[in-house]
Formats: sequence, C-alpha cells, structure tokens
Amino acid sequence: QAQLVESGGGLVQAGGSLRLSCASSGRTFNTNAMGWFRQAPGKEREFVAAIHWSGGSTYYADSVKGRFTISRDNANNTVYLQMNSLKPEDTAVYSCAARSSSIVKSAPGDYDYWGQGTQVTVSS
Repeated sequence: QAQLVESGGGLVQAGGSLRLSCASSGRTFNTNAMGWFRQAPGKEREFVAAIHWSGGSTYYADSVKGRFTISRDNANNTVYLQMNSLKPEDTAVYSCAARSSSIVKSAPGDYDYWGQGTQVTVSS
C-alpha cells in the first residue's frame, strides 16, 4: 500500500527556517507530480508548491514564492520543502501529496495520495 510520510515540522521563530521531507513507501512516485499543501486552523487546505516528476519545473503559491523551495530526490523517493524567512502566517499542518499523473496541478482534488501531515508553528 502506497504511503507518504512527512517529517521535519516543528516550532521556529519568525525569520527562521525549516526543511520538510516527504518519503514514499509501498510504491515509487518517480514519474508523478508531487505537491505540498497546508491547512491552518479554521481555514481550507491551500496549495503551497508542486514539482514535475523530473524536478525540472516547480510552481509556488504567491504567498511563499521566493521563500520556499520544493525539490525531489527520485533515487531516494523523497520530496523536500525548504522553508526560509518563515512568518507566523505560515503556521499550519503541511502535507505532501502525489498525483497519479505526471502533470502538475495545484488543486487538492487533483491529488490522489496524501501524507498525514506535519505541524509547522512559527512564533512572532
């Protein structure tokens, strides 16, 4: 059974950095588009970043552009989200997701596999 497991969340001060990892097991997603999403309390899940299966193309929400970087290591079945210059409004549960397709999308409904999420809390 395919699984996605996130790690790397935690508590950080504003201006700090965190690196999230998403490891897959049960199957590989090396030819699939992957994405990161986040959900803050009382808010809907929102798109953060996505990456083409080759790693050659990346896409970001305007709110994180220039601060976050998505990358992937297909040899190790892992996708990363490097988060710099964190702000209190970045506080949320961050989840990685995989599509059954290689085409990158930004809507949560276009993703078929989800991790359980990891909490990121940014203090002011």
